[in-house]
Amino acid sequence: MPSQHAPASAYTTRELSLKTWPDFVRLFSQGSGWDFCQCMHFHRPRSLPKEQWLRTRAERGARNRRQKRALVEHGCAHGILVYAKGEPVGWCQYGLREELPRIDNKRAYKGLAPDKVEKLWRITCFAVLRPHRQRGVASTALGAALESIRRKGGGLVEAYPITRWLSGTFGNESTHGTRSMFVKAGFKPVAPFGGTRFSSHVLMRRTI
Repeated sequence: MPSQHAPASAYTTRELSLKTWPDFVRLFSQGSGWDFCQCMHFHRPRSLPKEQWLRTRAERGARNRRQKRALVEHGCAHGILVYAKGEPVGWCQYGLREELPRIDNKRAYKGLAPDKVEKLWRITCFAVLRPHRQRGVASTALGAALESIRRKGGGLVEAYPITRWLSGTFGNESTHGTRSMFVKAGFKPVAPFGGTRFSSHVLMRRTI
């Protein structure tokens, strides 16, 4: 059976910046389920208080897009956009612990935080348009994110990928990547990391 992965040359990558911001907006506005989040979830230490909840996905998406844009303007949001034939088709969010603090408040993370680490980086989210899934887009984004972390001085890098689906047919839609992808990138499992009613996850780390 031929490989489903497209050759690496089929994709290019660019860092999230004010210059590539329109591409981020285009990717996250294609009705793929991420339109309301705009990859803001892990930037917040915890869920917003009830009085700040908005009624519709459109309202939540508009608010999150404004807040994401402000983070980009201040250099507090990092990520990799993946392009096929000049069009954005994939995304990987990474950042320092201080930029993505929500993990620290997860029950599964208690007792697992590393001691005396100068720089702790996190890779939290992937997004790939449906026609391009299982074609190496996420792996391309991960490789570019790790190289960017290396250029920024490196450190300890964490990820929280899926280990297995517990029910349903969601296997091509993980927003955290897969364990096998991170193993290929040199990550080692640290501990189970909880999950949802659909999936289970693992904490993985490597040093760059």
